Amino acid sequence: MADSHDKRAAARTKAQNHFTASERRDATFREEMERERAAREAKTAKLRELRLAKEAADREEAAKLAAEKAAQKAAKKPARAPRKARAPAA
Repeated sequence: MADSHDKRAAARTKAQNHFTASERRDATFREEMERERAAREAKTAKLRELRLAKEAADREEAAKLAAEKAAQKAAKKPARAPRKARAPAA
């Protein structure tokens, strides 16, 4: 009877050790996945920040060029006198 009890206890211990090791592997895997997710989110946030900064700089540059172009266009064209109305043809 004691021999049967010892075998049962040994099997239970072996199963518990296996389960514990499995739980440790699962926890390690979850931690690794969380670290990778955090790194991916940080990279995405950094790239988004860079993209938004570039877009803002591009908008400022476009506005500056448009203002310069408008100023050059205004400087080139002389002011015209308003047209006189034509006399009706008889």
